[in-house]
Amino acid sequence: MHRTARRAFTLVEILIVVVILGILAAVVVPQFARATQDAQGVATLDQLTKLRRALAVYYVRCNAMYPGVSAGSGTWGELLSGGYMKVAPMNNWVGGPNAGVITLGNGPDTGYHQNYGWIYDAPTGSVWAAGFDGDDEPYPRP
Repeated sequence: MHRTARRAFTLVEILIVVVILGILAAVVVPQFARATQDAQGVATLDQLTKLRRALAVYYVRCNAMYPGVSAGSGTWGELLSGGYMKVAPMNNWVGGPNAGVITLGNGPDTGYHQNYGWIYDAPTGSVWAAGFDGDDEPYPRP
């Protein structure tokens, strides 16, 4: 009888493959985390753009008046009840239970936080996303 030699991977070859896969994972995984943060920032800017457009349309249709919005859980008053927006915007950059909370103010944030999602200035109709600066750039998360 003639024996046929079977070729198999050696332990060293398997260890080399595992090390290479570990190195690739160390490079790729942080990129996915960054992509998630980038997507949250872009989603928040999209919500901010929609909110500003709804305010502009409201202003034109309602004889140069802005809607009465109170601080709190994100009702947005006549913007929602009048059909200018279908749903209340959520600030994905802030996230969590406060992503839809509105605070009244007269300017953008000076740093990142998670206390509220939106800043609304009723007299001027200006609105800013919480955790973003005056140029609509997100502040880094801690």
